Amino acid sequence: MAYQALYRKFRPQEFSDVKGQDHIVTTLRNQIKADRIGHAYLFCGTRGTGKTTIAKIFAKAVNCESPTDGSPCGECPTCRAIASGASMNVIEIDAASNNGVDNIRQIREEVEYRPTEGKYKVYIIDEVHMLSIGAFNALLKTLEEPPSYVIFILATTEAHKIPITILSRCQRYDFRRISIDTIAARLSELMEQEQVAVEEKAIRYVAKAGDGSMRDALSLLDQCIAFYLGQELTYDKVLETLGAVDTEVFSRLLRQILDKNITGAIATVDDMVVEGRELGQFVNDFTWYLRNLMLVQSSDDMEDVLDISTENLALLKEEAGMVDAEVLMRYIRIFSELASQIKYAAQKRILIEIAVIKLCKPEMEKDYTALIDRIDSLEKKLEKGVAVISQPSMMPNAAAALGDAGGAVSAKKAELPKAIPEDIKQAITNWNGIISGLAGLTKTYLKKAIKSLGPDGSLLLVFDDANAFAYVEENRAGCRDDLKAAVAERLEKEIEIQVKLNDTGQPGEEIYPDLGQLIQMDIEEEDF
Repeated sequence: MAYQALYRKFRPQEFSDVKGQDHIVTTLRNQIKADRIGHAYLFCGTRGTGKTTIAKIFAKAVNCESPTDGSPCGECPTCRAIASGASMNVIEIDAASNNGVDNIRQIREEVEYRPTEGKYKVYIIDEVHMLSIGAFNALLKTLEEPPSYVIFILATTEAHKIPITILSRCQRYDFRRISIDTIAARLSELMEQEQVAVEEKAIRYVAKAGDGSMRDALSLLDQCIAFYLGQELTYDKVLETLGAVDTEVFSRLLRQILDKNITGAIATVDDMVVEGRELGQFVNDFTWYLRNLMLVQSSDDMEDVLDISTENLALLKEEAGMVDAEVLMRYIRIFSELASQIKYAAQKRILIEIAVIKLCKPEMEKDYTALIDRIDSLEKKLEKGVAVISQPSMMPNAAAALGDAGGAVSAKKAELPKAIPEDIKQAITNWNGIISGLAGLTKTYLKKAIKSLGPDGSLLLVFDDANAFAYVEENRAGCRDDLKAAVAERLEKEIEIQVKLNDTGQPGEEIYPDLGQLIQMDIEEEDF
């Protein structure tokens, strides 16, 4: 007998064999047991989730001579005929190639004749959204009032393309993407029956690559088994067969991007091309890797959600502390846009290299998240002692530092006003260290604050950004309390902190002396 693909060989023949669609299976079984069978059903959902399979099982169940608990027996002549495709009672139609008015008219003529055996004639119309408008109109009347012995089951992956007049005449069932755990358990069960040795880690990767589709997962597993026929299927062999990339490569690439190492990052991409990795899958997997980093930043209890090993989770937690949330969201945005562009691109490698350069050089973009990345890059250079040329603020004390020869700027640090209290001076000197442990949004807003001196000798934080001011002023998420606690912990004393919104329409540093520009701030903290 010719070889059968795994997804065909192990296609469920009873409702109990269907995995991941319990909400649909239970409803259909109850309808059959209670003899409340509808005349038209619409099965919606992504590919490989069991729409056609459940339609065939349902067709067997309604015609079975001795059904058991709403499920077909699989042994009677009717069940065997339907399973082998020899039954005249179950008519499968591919709407992609039979989408004209004449095809539907033929159905309307056929439904006038009762089934030769069994109770029902079941019409399964696959990819029904491909029917023409004329064909849909021809189907309307028959779909609304078919003979009592006719059942229509319409299956589609794009329900939004079906006219509302058709939708209103059907019972709609939405098929869910099947979970990784459910797919992995099914694959393990089938591999035991096939007596194929497969590593559990390899099974889980194939289940994840199936993207919610049991059929896709079985096809991928079939491909991997054929490549390493007679050998144990390991995780590394699955990666090699599918052209996938290990998480170690993602970690190396991310660290190169964070270090703005364009040469190293492009070399990593080049290595993947030389090894024959599938570049479209690499983009999707790297985007998924960045998503995992974002989840780790969001909460400490993400082990179950991430579904990764303890070693990889520890690595993710380490890298999550190396990048700000806003910068990470920028990375995800760029690679998500790349995923949609690369699908039909002729030069996939070039698109990936451009995206990597964008990540390494945020100055190529002008949006807010790119600005945050540029600020982080600047602060990291300062931490490493790299000289950075900047335009000084023209405050009264700083203006004294300007030379007479063409306005040349002196490198000499401006003198501190004698009126600044010592505790305020210490707070500003250690400002980077104080805010390093605060939450991401609080830290981002406090970076924007102009640190000045209040009329009563308090620390005055002036904001040009109204959102930042409102966030701190209203103590949202306890940000103001957290700041006071961080100051007290760092200085071992409490200081008075006031906030003010600059609503004058002029830059705040032109009105309020920015003490942060005059005092040598602490840049030795690894906080950005």
